[in-house]
Amino acid sequence: MEETDPENLRENLSAEQNLQKWKLVEMSGNVANVPPSTGSSMAWQEYYELRPDHTFVKSREQDSGVIEETGTYAFVTLPDGEYLELTYDADNDLIGNCTSDSKELLFLQAENKLIGTWQACDGPGLVYEKVE
Repeated sequence: MEETDPENLRENLSAEQNLQKWKLVEMSGNVANVPPSTGSSMAWQEYYELRPDHTFVKSREQDSGVIEETGTYAFVTLPDGEYLELTYDADNDLIGNCTSDSKELLFLQAENKLIGTWQACDGPGLVYEKVE
């Protein structure tokens, strides 16, 4: 897949006036030589819905149940690139981060790919793709 300029990606996401759905497509752990899991072999199914008003819904299906949480999102520039910053309305079990706050960061890798940052502190590696 061809990578895009992160600044253009930010502009495209900001300018889009429709709901966007980003689905978890790959999950990896910290064990060397173990391939990532995909599809139904992942520990859970998950997606983000980004709305034009800069609110989001995160939904996770696990063990035959569905949990949803909400919040707001913004784009932030850090020294290593562009990120989607999700701020949850309340602390919850769906927040995948390395801190104890109610925020989550996803790296904007390509026009249709977001990479979770939870793996930096022994969480799973999570890759999301935009659903057309």
